[in-house]
Amino acid sequence: VQVTESGGGLVQAGGSLRLACVGRGRTFSTHDCTWSRWAPGKDHQFVASIRGGDDGPRYAGFVQGRFTISRDYRTNTVYLQMNNLKPEDTATYLCVYARGEDQFGGPGTQVTVSS
Repeated sequence: VQVTESGGGLVQAGGSLRLACVGRGRTFSTHDCTWSRWAPGKDHQFVASIRGGDDGPRYAGFVQGRFTISRDYRTNTVYLQMNNLKPEDTATYLCVYARGEDQFGGPGTQVTVSS
């Protein structure tokens, strides 16, 4: 079983990126998926999550309508569309599929936003 994040990169402030969290080796259709981020010198932050089964989304307050989380059950992928990116969004973004103690995460993808 493997979870991999992709889609990070370098973008100017105001730009967009779409991150993908792909699960391989098993289905995660009933698992919640959570995106979080970590930057040196800062606390690890919750970004967004999507509930397994009914796709109920939750967002951190700092998202302020800029990010959208969605799921493609066919490809076992959860996306994080990030628009109007700000320099303070610079971080390593990580995803985790979880259902109780059954948890799988990836190594992360780096997002760098230049001013």
